[in-house]
Amino acid sequence: MTEAVDILVVGGGINGAGIARDAAGRGLSVLLCEKQDLASATSSASTKLIHGGLRYLEYYEFRLVREALIEREVLLRSAPHIIWPLRFVLPHNKGLRPAWLIRLGLFLYDHLGGRKQLPGSKGVNLRHHPAGEPLVPELRKGFIYSDCWVQDSRLVALNALDARERGAEVVTRVECISARRADDRWHVVLRDLRDGSKREVTAKALVNAAGPWTAEFIEQRAGLNKAQSLRLVKGSHIVVPKMFDHDYPYIFQNPDGRIVFAIPYEQTYTLIGTTDVDFTGDAGAVAISPEETEYLCSAVNAYFKRKIKPEDVVWSYSGVRPLYDDAADTASAATRDYVLEMDYGPRRAPLLSVFGGKITTFRRLSEHALAKLAEAMGPLGDPWTAGAALPGGNIADADFDGYLARFRKQWPWLPEALAWRYVRNYGTRAERIVAGARSLEDLGEDLGDGLHAAEMNYLCENEWAESADDILWRRSKMGLHVSEQAKQKLEAWLAQRDGTSSRQESA
Repeated sequence: MTEAVDILVVGGGINGAGIARDAAGRGLSVLLCEKQDLASATSSASTKLIHGGLRYLEYYEFRLVREALIEREVLLRSAPHIIWPLRFVLPHNKGLRPAWLIRLGLFLYDHLGGRKQLPGSKGVNLRHHPAGEPLVPELRKGFIYSDCWVQDSRLVALNALDARERGAEVVTRVECISARRADDRWHVVLRDLRDGSKREVTAKALVNAAGPWTAEFIEQRAGLNKAQSLRLVKGSHIVVPKMFDHDYPYIFQNPDGRIVFAIPYEQTYTLIGTTDVDFTGDAGAVAISPEETEYLCSAVNAYFKRKIKPEDVVWSYSGVRPLYDDAADTASAATRDYVLEMDYGPRRAPLLSVFGGKITTFRRLSEHALAKLAEAMGPLGDPWTAGAALPGGNIADADFDGYLARFRKQWPWLPEALAWRYVRNYGTRAERIVAGARSLEDLGEDLGDGLHAAEMNYLCENEWAESADDILWRRSKMGLHVSEQAKQKLEAWLAQRDGTSSRQESA
């Protein structure tokens, strides 16, 4: 029997999850399918910043920067557990951008978005500031400004979770293999990649949020004419043992006009990125190149006293940004703004395709997507997400530290580091993991290195986690902290759990 929905969303990255959430909250029936895991591609490979994009001012992208700065504050209120403020240090390199230009850029950055929650920018003497100590002595002057950090893949999972709790169906490891228009609807065939089973669905509208595969979906799965130009740009990051002992991240200028960040990461590491390299090939098999690793090492070595080399890299990751092709001369100059392409007409069910975008503006992109769909489908309800907390984000006054203190008081037997991690990852939903427990033993099997069965069950039952990589790298970054033995225990635990679930379903 063919099922029917209002909107079928293809792609479980931040844009697909955001659109599904917005649509479900307006009372529409929604199905989202993702061929791998949620946030398994671009959306887990960002620099993990909620920011306006200071460097975009040089390309006169004032609308994009303003929208992103406004969203920075909206998202900070909606998810204070996975988003938090940072104070960035920009050392002034006399041979690159002049100080007056930086001051002008920071003035605009402070005022374009109507900043309310975050402190403004200021100059700083690096000889007398903690952030100056790790830097080479020639760097005497700098600037400090505000932006925010985000756990990017968790942001995707929380949007998908909210979508489901508002009535959407979200399925992973399920691929859309064909989509055809007939009878004013889309007739779609889905295939479960775990067992090969197929499922037929009709939808009033189809949303193509396939990221790097957006153009391929239009041409090969939907059988339509060539899509808008998509410029694929690879961005790579490296992670090294921490290079400084304070909490200030850095933004460094480079002679090629690009910037590179060096950010405190996972307590004991420093995250360095990103590159901008035009990409061709299989976006599902993207990886950092030796040249990119050398570039990132050289970029930060120009600023830090302590030098790093490729052998110091403990982990790296790469993603392919599906940017709208505005014919910019270089990959770094290509616009980060988004374009929503609509294909519809009389007796032609609408197809909305998403090109470009950045993680900071996903919520506004989602609102614009629903507005576009309303042009073809009629009124779809009012926007609602600006004032709504994401799951776990309903923390009074967005006061993370205050909530953490209350959480620790209620469950005093939890080790301090574990309590912090639970609240950082899950916010108020951490209470569901520890509910009824009176000791660590009550959290179920200890898999080692802070992994307990209660948390794993929560992730499998609520956040679509199926594999060790889902849990260790996308629902968390515990992959940097757990031993090989703990990972093997987790894999065995998941296999046993999967086998138990399968037996229960067939009983």
